[in-house]
Amino acid sequence: MTTLEIKGDWNIIQGKLKQKWATLTDDDLQYAEGKQEELLGRIQKRTGETKEAIEKAFNECCAACKS
Repeated sequence: MTTLEIKGDWNIIQGKLKQKWATLTDDDLQYAEGKQEELLGRIQKRTGETKEAIEKAFNECCAACKS
């Protein structure tokens, strides 16, 4: 997952992450450039998922955006 991929399709990615983890809020998904680790930490805290599982979900969302 690159910063460019995240920025380009962020609205789509947000929607897909909310579908996967319904407990996520807009505040949880506030993306700021250079703060990827903080974003992953917020999602991890809210969902209880591992960092690897969250990164996998991001990568799947990014791949779906490219299709």
